[in-house]
Amino acid sequence: MKKLCYLLLLVTTTTFAQQGLVKESLKVKSAALGKDVEYNIYLPADYDKSNRQYPVLYLLHGYGDDETGWTQFGEAQIIADKLQGEVAPMIIVMPDAGVSWYINSYDGKVKYEDFFIKEFIPYIDANYRTRPTKQYRAVAGLSMGGYGTLIMATKHPELFSSAAPLSSGVFTDEEIINGDPNMWNNVMGNLYGKKDLTGKDRLTEHYNKNSILKIIETANADELKKVRFYIDCGDKDFLIKGNMALHAALIDKKIPHEFRVREGVHNWTYWRTALPEVLKFISVSFHQQ
Repeated sequence: MKKLCYLLLLVTTTTFAQQGLVKESLKVKSAALGKDVEYNIYLPADYDKSNRQYPVLYLLHGYGDDETGWTQFGEAQIIADKLQGEVAPMIIVMPDAGVSWYINSYDGKVKYEDFFIKEFIPYIDANYRTRPTKQYRAVAGLSMGGYGTLIMATKHPELFSSAAPLSSGVFTDEEIINGDPNMWNNVMGNLYGKKDLTGKDRLTEHYNKNSILKIIETANADELKKVRFYIDCGDKDFLIKGNMALHAALIDKKIPHEFRVREGVHNWTYWRTALPEVLKFISVSFHQQ
């Protein structure tokens, strides 16, 4: 009898355990970038069974990854499915950003920020049953995607109710000035200025416009307060110093935020354990008036 009850429970659980649907490497044409951009999208379990509109989370990948990172290594769809009943059903959109750092490059050759704000968000709202307002839109990401999360939320606070950067690529001026030449020439120089710049010459006009710390320092505090921020970084992460500086900058600006430092490094194990709390945090934002 006990075995029969167990089997019935197992069948019942399996039957009613609904899973969301992930569609991979879909394409959207971008005039700003002059090419197709691929994206993954997670649709909640009841998306095809209802006419409901859903809030949207834009979930951004890190440097060297692509639109598949959060599903292949971050298990975003598995985590979202497990949290059914605990968080608001939501659409999760994961675009490819290459190594753009989610900004417009200094030379205008790569205009990813323009694509994301002016083309991609409107495209998602037009092609999926979203709730196309600030209250029901959030952004999160890891590393380079954490930086992108902050770029979008601080430059465009009118578009997002919450932002959750994880292990975000935030650097102090001192780190940029004294940074490894290879890092500047192969990564930062393509974004902020010419290669082979050294010292304070690296603090170009374009760098200042896209430095998260400077954006927060000069931004309208009342506008930033309209976004709920959740910041998480491992205590042994090589980006912890910049994240601590971010925390301090938000304190100085009196911007409410949650700041968490947990034991961990810069890897998928850390980000997978962070994502459930991120989904819970932004779900609260979706429910707020």
